[in-house]
Amino acid sequence: MESLTQRSYDAIVVGTGPGGASTARELARAGARVLVLEQGSAAPLAGTLGQMATMALPGRGAWLHRDASLLVAGTALGGSSALNFATAAPPPAAMFAAHGIDLAPHLAALRAELPLAPLPDNLVGPMAARIMAAARAAGFNWEKLDKMIRPQACRSGCWRCVYGCPYGAKWSARDFVEDACRHGAVLLDRSRVRRVLVEDGRAIGVEYRREGGTHTARAQTVVLAGGGIGSPRLLHASGLGPRLASFFSDPVVAVMGSVDGLDDPNGGAEVPMAAGASFPSEGVALADLTLPAPMYAAFALQAGRVDRVGAHRRTLSIMVKIRDDIGGAVGPRWVDKRLTPGDRARLDKGIGMARRILEQAGARQVFASHHFAAHPGGSVRIGEGVDSALRAAPGLYVCDASVIPQPWGLPPTLTLLCLGKRLGAMLAGAGVSSEAVSR
Repeated sequence: MESLTQRSYDAIVVGTGPGGASTARELARAGARVLVLEQGSAAPLAGTLGQMATMALPGRGAWLHRDASLLVAGTALGGSSALNFATAAPPPAAMFAAHGIDLAPHLAALRAELPLAPLPDNLVGPMAARIMAAARAAGFNWEKLDKMIRPQACRSGCWRCVYGCPYGAKWSARDFVEDACRHGAVLLDRSRVRRVLVEDGRAIGVEYRREGGTHTARAQTVVLAGGGIGSPRLLHASGLGPRLASFFSDPVVAVMGSVDGLDDPNGGAEVPMAAGASFPSEGVALADLTLPAPMYAAFALQAGRVDRVGAHRRTLSIMVKIRDDIGGAVGPRWVDKRLTPGDRARLDKGIGMARRILEQAGARQVFASHHFAAHPGGSVRIGEGVDSALRAAPGLYVCDASVIPQPWGLPPTLTLLCLGKRLGAMLAGAGVSSEAVSR
């Protein structure tokens, strides 16, 4: 019987985050023979701390910088979308238009299909509501944020977004991978791609490790969607990119303070990032950030606030996210990026805003966590690492946060879905699926 890797494919997609999943689905729907390789597990999401940890252990989905800050990215089917807060932001049109890329038609198509809207009032938790009222009273234009959540399946008093929603309420890129498979794509999870195979300067397939063995798969088109860390490493390992790649990471600080009147058994159990405010010219964004109790306790301990570890149910938390300067380096086996003076100034400004809101909310014992980050990207930038078609070399494309051309500071999911939809349609139109369609 013919093995999966002995088959001839029209396209191989490496990675199942939003960019890879969207590309794979477009190609499969067009009739292409698609192989999708995912380093992580495709096991159903259970919404547990234990499973979440396996997706984001240091060295897999998480990395420590030399200043002890943490960079988190999910390693599982769906990539980081399996663990994110399901917040959506439209792609900045001008940023991509500067490279001749129009994502508007793809965004319109996705808006018509995806669950994409602010939460209804009954799903906005009491902590988020109190922060919203305080922010507005303090003069901030604090509004509900678009969420990729199915309200009919979502549960009030639930805190599992970041653990991996087990109820099917939160959209993730798994949805698009499953659709691609319904249209004939083949998915292999726990498959770690080691390099792109190149012949006469053209990508012809990949080499990967699975179940203890080394395998190869061949296709006329290869799409790397390994993320802001994985894709530049694969390019380097394949002799197609530099050893070191600078990047952005969208650093985040959680500013926390305790209030009276919220110490109840269900305190701290709600959807995070229900509402917020953005200051694009200053590179700062704010949102409520209620976290599960173990994560809150870790932040309190990290900040040296042992006295606040037990205050989870009555602590308001505000996320301060900044648009950081591109810098640092993704190396073959390590990642390092420390804050620049400009980054620190932006964080200080955002922390000051958050403190004003918490003061308005009546919070006491206010403290800020050490910074962490969860959006590595800009490491294979459009105009430098890839062209406007996302092509890195003949037959080889990249479609993930690594191609974002400038410092970011936004939830990237919707932008990557748009880029993947555009790339998949472009490849299908160029004849990637011509053999499959003619069968």
